[in-house]
Amino acid sequence: MKDIKTIIFDLGGVLMDLDKQKCIDAFKKLGFSDIDKYLGNYEQKGMFMDLENGTISAPKFRDEIRRHIGQAVSDQQIDEAFNSFLVGIPGQKLSLLEQLHQKYTIFMLSNTNPIMVEGRISELFRAQGQDIFYYFDRLYLSYQLRATKPSPIIFEKLIADSGILPQESLLLDDSPKNIETARKFGFHTHLVVPPEDFSFIFD
Repeated sequence: MKDIKTIIFDLGGVLMDLDKQKCIDAFKKLGFSDIDKYLGNYEQKGMFMDLENGTISAPKFRDEIRRHIGQAVSDQQIDEAFNSFLVGIPGQKLSLLEQLHQKYTIFMLSNTNPIMVEGRISELFRAQGQDIFYYFDRLYLSYQLRATKPSPIIFEKLIADSGILPQESLLLDDSPKNIETARKFGFHTHLVVPPEDFSFIFD
């Protein structure tokens, strides 16, 4: 770690525990019978991908959900079903982020969406009394950048905006495809296998 200046964390599957099946079950209860076709571990499809890459807004996404289901469901019902994907952030990982932030520049690079970021993600980061910006110098979020991992575009945008050198940066991600793309740019990488406690790499 002596040459590393910046650590870049993925969110889901790395810092945050996920439960895709819980989310699938919640959407099925709303009448979204083929939700399995849209939700993946690393990449989403249809209106879910459109929301992640910023091509549709949250209100438009909710309208697309209602149109697909074919019946009236509230914004709150949709948001709660979607946020059920997110289980929580282990306290030791928040503590680790706090410790690392004293020595390194810390970024988040995540495929995510405004419904989760403005809802449960922000809530879970406040669990120890601090907001999300306490733990990270910058957030690089797919829906804001209008690009998703593993596309090279999102890495190009991160590098251009931050000015970091990939060879001085470490990416932690749970997707082999994302790791593969990052390595092509020269990033140091660590593939996280959930529910791995990756703190050992910083010892």
